[in-house]
Amino acid sequence: MRLLRKRLGDILVEAGRITQEQLSNALSKQAAEKKRIGEVLLELGLISETEMLNILSEQLGMPIFDFSRSYISPTVARCIPIEVAKKYCLIPVKLENNEIYIAMSDPLNLVAIDDVAYITRKKVKPYIASAKEINKAIDIYYSEQTTEKAIEDLKKEYNIEIDDKLDPEVLDEVQSAPAVRLTNSIIAQAINLKASDIHIEPFENQVVVRMRIDGVLSESAKIPLNLYSAVSTRIKIMAGMNIAEKRIPQDGRIETDFSGKTYDLRVSSLPTVFGEKIVIRVLDRSSFMFKREMLGFTEQENEIVDKLVKTPYGIILLTGPTGSGKTTTLYSILNELNTPDRNIVTVEDPVEYMLSGINQVQVNVKAGLTFAAGLRSILRQDPDVIMVGEIRDEETARIAVRAAITGHLVLSTLHTNDAPGAVTRLVDMGVEPYLVADAVVGVIAQRLVRRLCKDCRKQSQMDEVQADLLRAEPGDIFYMPTGCPACNNTGYRGRTAIHEVMMLDKDLRLVVEKGGNVEQLRDMAVKKGMATLFESCRRLVLKGETSIYEMYRTVYSRD
Repeated sequence: MRLLRKRLGDILVEAGRITQEQLSNALSKQAAEKKRIGEVLLELGLISETEMLNILSEQLGMPIFDFSRSYISPTVARCIPIEVAKKYCLIPVKLENNEIYIAMSDPLNLVAIDDVAYITRKKVKPYIASAKEINKAIDIYYSEQTTEKAIEDLKKEYNIEIDDKLDPEVLDEVQSAPAVRLTNSIIAQAINLKASDIHIEPFENQVVVRMRIDGVLSESAKIPLNLYSAVSTRIKIMAGMNIAEKRIPQDGRIETDFSGKTYDLRVSSLPTVFGEKIVIRVLDRSSFMFKREMLGFTEQENEIVDKLVKTPYGIILLTGPTGSGKTTTLYSILNELNTPDRNIVTVEDPVEYMLSGINQVQVNVKAGLTFAAGLRSILRQDPDVIMVGEIRDEETARIAVRAAITGHLVLSTLHTNDAPGAVTRLVDMGVEPYLVADAVVGVIAQRLVRRLCKDCRKQSQMDEVQADLLRAEPGDIFYMPTGCPACNNTGYRGRTAIHEVMMLDKDLRLVVEKGGNVEQLRDMAVKKGMATLFESCRRLVLKGETSIYEMYRTVYSRD
């Protein structure tokens, strides 16, 4: 059934949402700027997008499509060209027999409906949807197609077969539009999917692009090996790296704006047997600073961290593997301590985010500015709080301990599996146990676990093995991942942190002084109420926040 040939403005006037005069003004602006009337009304602030959708739905008897609660097959979403989807701001969402359902920002656009019907040879059934949500879905569902098209364009540009070799030194070729588009599409896809890292890996016959989303790597594209030189050189040029040097590792940095946000891309190249592997870390500058309340600490853990932060001197250590969110937690604590009456100095490698009011020093090993050298110099800068990016060696450890016992609050990180292990690691580095006991005030161990997508998680009953693992009863309810468009069909959306917070009181200090091992420290800390990483993760599983699989993947082997 065809839509009545009513115009959006007339519908809003009939609904009493805008006046005829306001519509006339909007139509004049539309004629001058060549925009859709809906865009003009929103820009003028005459109506909100939500109000517009609700009025159209009511007046036309047409449902609003909710992307967050609906599964869209990628094949269906891409059954029309991306150019058509973007031109009309629409996307196919469902296919049933001879009917295709389309989410549209302007369901009154009969030309768009006719074009989709002609392309698909199906009867079109329109839904109303937010333009913002439609554009987001287009970016997600067509991102792979965009990358594939850029690869094809790059092949045509060079007019080469798979066995030919591309000369990477010819900059005119490197700067060609297809190479630029392919590189940009890979980065855009990573940002749209909220990936933390992009891995571009050359193998014998092809180059594989993988992205780390919520801590898990998944393949996103493949590039013919003979086209890789143009792409890798393009990335190195953007990152300010030496394109002629391929025998040694290099590091670089790219700053880029995407959808109104500034992203910092850290580029690392590594020579491998089949070429340079490139890893790009994606950092969103606008959303890195979290308050401690948003970092997953329980009420009890927050009380302990409050005591640690208020300590006038000593060492607070954060531990965990690479990518466990240590830096984010460290920066959130620094932000709490950042007051006009404190002199805060950091030495980092690299400086991941710029913090206003804090003096940050970048490690430069080639110039002789190591963690130890930087820390030694900081002590002559009259600091109140010192942050050392990582304690890597005995010299840095000894200087940090000396700073702590001479009246400074020192924050740093260590790569250990749990909180008690951080204390014994300092002893293993060569620091005397009595100095460690005197200097360390507390340790926070951290891991990141994926959150179950609340739109598609499903209930299940525990069997005996699962109940035994979770210390629950068989038949108790827990949740499992399923997969939907809202979570990119992974079953997970976002991550949260789990912690193990250990504050050294006199009893724990005595164990350290006597050279106690990790097990003795852990047993004592648990008796005093410390929740282990396993216990923290178990609590999230029972609350339906994460899955048993995530427990196995992150902490189970350590309990």
